[in-house]
Amino acid sequence: MKSLSSRITVAFVIAALSSVAVFANTKKESITFQNNIKVNGTVVNKGKYDVTFDEATSELSIMKGNKVIAKASTSAAKRSSKAHRFEVKSIGTGNETELVSVTFSGMDHDIVVKNSPASR
Repeated sequence: MKSLSSRITVAFVIAALSSVAVFANTKKESITFQNNIKVNGTVVNKGKYDVTFDEATSELSIMKGNKVIAKASTSAAKRSSKAHRFEVKSIGTGNETELVSVTFSGMDHDIVVKNSPASR
């Protein structure tokens, strides 16, 4: 009986540690776009969205509620120092604005959208 309870305890510990590792790979911030912006060729209308980044897949998603509005593959670009706050970089004006990169607070690299002007 003691052996069975030890095995169950070990299983719970492993499950708990695994779930922490899964959630640690995703970053999320809320943002309000003042103008329409293109993300990987998809036009995201102005408004409030969640920006999520999955470190395991290097994929950036723009979401409204539970709906994915746009997705993009990314690459990392080293920064000279860690970001003190969430940063968004874009290029262009008006309806030709395109998302170039995002940086989450505390990161030492920018998350550059592939196929954006900065990654070409």
